[in-house]
Amino acid sequence: MGGIGKTTLAQSVYNENKVKEHFKNLEAWVCVSEEFDVFKITKTILEAVTSSTCDIKDLNQLQLRLREYLTGKKFLLVLDDIWNESYVQWEALCKPFKYGAQGSKVLITTRSNLVVSIARAISHRLMELPEEDCWSLFAKHAFHDGNSNAHGELKVIGRKIIEKCRGLPLAVKTIGALLGSKPDDEWVKILKSELWDLPIDEMGILPALKLSYKYLSSPLKQCFAYCSIFPNDYAFKKDQLILLWMAEGFLHQSKNRTMEEVGNEYFLTLESRSLFQKSSNDKSCFVMHDLVSDLAKFISGQFISRLEGGCYSHEIVNNTRHLSYFLNQEYHSLKKFETLLKAKKLRTFLHLNMSGYNCPLYHLSKKVVHDLLPTLRCLRLLSLSHYNNITDQLLDSIGKHKHLRYLDLSSTEVERLPNSICQLCNLQILRLSHCRQLVELPRDMWKLISLRHLDITESGIKEMPKHLGRLKCLQTLTKFIVGKGSGTCIRELENFTNLQGSLSILELQNIESPTDAQNASLRDKKYLKELVLEWNVDTNFSESQRSVLDSLHPYTSLESLTIKNYGGKSFPDWVGHPSFSYVASLKLQSCRYCSSLPPLGQLQSLQNLYIAGFDEVVTVGSEFFGSGSSSSKPFGALKVLKFENMKKWEEWNYFGDENEGVGFPQLEELYIRNCPKLTGGLPVHLPCLAILDITNCQQLVTPLPRTPAIRNLSLDDCNGVLLNEWPPGMQKLEIGRFDALEFLPKGMIDSNGGLQELVIRSCSSLVSLPKDGLPSTLKTLKIKYCKKLELSTNLDYSSLGKLSLVEL
Repeated sequence: MGGIGKTTLAQSVYNENKVKEHFKNLEAWVCVSEEFDVFKITKTILEAVTSSTCDIKDLNQLQLRLREYLTGKKFLLVLDDIWNESYVQWEALCKPFKYGAQGSKVLITTRSNLVVSIARAISHRLMELPEEDCWSLFAKHAFHDGNSNAHGELKVIGRKIIEKCRGLPLAVKTIGALLGSKPDDEWVKILKSELWDLPIDEMGILPALKLSYKYLSSPLKQCFAYCSIFPNDYAFKKDQLILLWMAEGFLHQSKNRTMEEVGNEYFLTLESRSLFQKSSNDKSCFVMHDLVSDLAKFISGQFISRLEGGCYSHEIVNNTRHLSYFLNQEYHSLKKFETLLKAKKLRTFLHLNMSGYNCPLYHLSKKVVHDLLPTLRCLRLLSLSHYNNITDQLLDSIGKHKHLRYLDLSSTEVERLPNSICQLCNLQILRLSHCRQLVELPRDMWKLISLRHLDITESGIKEMPKHLGRLKCLQTLTKFIVGKGSGTCIRELENFTNLQGSLSILELQNIESPTDAQNASLRDKKYLKELVLEWNVDTNFSESQRSVLDSLHPYTSLESLTIKNYGGKSFPDWVGHPSFSYVASLKLQSCRYCSSLPPLGQLQSLQNLYIAGFDEVVTVGSEFFGSGSSSSKPFGALKVLKFENMKKWEEWNYFGDENEGVGFPQLEELYIRNCPKLTGGLPVHLPCLAILDITNCQQLVTPLPRTPAIRNLSLDDCNGVLLNEWPPGMQKLEIGRFDALEFLPKGMIDSNGGLQELVIRSCSSLVSLPKDGLPSTLKTLKIKYCKKLELSTNLDYSSLGKLSLVEL
């Protein structure tokens, strides 16, 4: 049955650390649902295991690529919620899987016995939860402390309620979450509700879910029903859904709360009722259980329709208000949408895509824009992103959509926005991200008095329109370019008191005085989480830039900071100050005139640190670690550290007790690249280091750190790194331009080790590989430009058949 916990159990297996370790993190999770599309599923698997997007459009080529990647590797694949009962389609999907290593697993969740038979799988039938397990789950959600003993009367009522849940965990969890938010006298009413007496209907909707919906407030019912615009298993982000609700007019601003805050409260309420749950693939996304999604569809009826596989989920009628569809065809013709001519009051024209900004561009028929969209005068939300033929001319009529609140033109080839767009006085959200051909915004942008979110990330915009500061409702502004002379001044940011999310301020060399920078009031923008401060790449040394940077002091709740092309000799005190206790990511790039680093060790939450292009730094010492607090270790949370392009850097005076690992106790990845004068001083004790990459450090003389956790080692053009001792758990080794290397170190290719990938190139002195041959675990071997290595006499060719990739 639906709701019995099949997906939850599969998630427990999938997320188990021992499982991940066993399969070397080569795992993929695919939500299949009712549409069994072999191409789509194969593409999703390939992108999951390679961690990259794929634009292959031919199934055969796609499967060849997946087969190549899986060959000889042990993998785990979860296919969640399969309904396909076609043996032919199942066989077509499974072709690439057969080339994996012995021990690979495919885990299926399904409600169908026929699926089990077709897949020739070992089945594990889940039964209803025993009563005591149901009670434990119920108590966890119904009582704030999880302890029912302090609630005697409610415990009796609760026991009677869980009897009605028929042992289904989803029902128990949902009704428990509902009761946890209700006063004591409501428990009896819910127990006696007539909805319990209704049978599970033909859609499989549980009475417990209907009750959970019944007890939502009217605004929440409206917001929940709208979620049927998403197909089954669609992963959505919280902020994305809140903006959709806002565009539809479901959120109302009060004196003390913004619409976004109201939407956030609604979302958290629905999540607390177990109507939303975290996605298995991406913890930043949410999904709805199939039965919850079915409930939303049932409630919304003909008001919402989805176009899937060429068919509409509900017939388009005069009452249809909202439409969504997937970008899954190269050409979107008028014929595909002409039935929308019946829906004169359509409010939503929304396309959904599975690959974010990396999905390919599509083609939209001009007739859709010229003949259809102008007739839909009630549109609140219009999404035309990822269409490569959205041109300036096609948008000229956009000003006629007076009710429009949400316009998405992201990832299009548009070069200019018509000034008529500034007539949209109700427009709240304008998405222009990845519009690389768009170089300017309309001159009258200041007339968009309702605009709250302007996303111009990765766009080609070179300057900001004047009077932008009049948009006092603005909460998202992803990029601001400081103008020259009479251009847009940074003081325009002063009025944006509620800016949130990410902000990049570019061309900072155009700031005329530190007072202008101070008037931007970054110190007051407490909702900003990510800040980029960037000068022009050709900026020369200027001592005044230190005062400017000091005046751009942000609020201390910042989580990510990037400073790029800064032209001062030193940093103001706020950079690295311990009051920035939430900063987790920091990048300092191309600060060419700085001779020392700021005290970044004092940032107690810092996890990722990237330092590059400090041309004047000669020594990195105690100033880098900072004094900090006596109760905390410097860089106590740091996991990834990268140094690149440090031309004059000679010495790293490592600070800390090697025995206790003070300085980098949690460091997992260390990269030192293009530091040609660095001689030594690397930390020796790095207990958590898993990846070490040293490139183009010709004068570096150092032993390998004591790193019991190391898995990947890359050494290129750094002869002075000593390879005397070899960690036993190495999985990947890459050595290049190592002229002094004649023999691989003893133990490096221990047949009992776990080495899976070996790459050796341009090692001119290397004369032989180990006499005992290659380890049985090796999957990839690449040897290039090693002129003294005699492969014909030294290499045991019988071992090559075990490798999935060989380049000699």
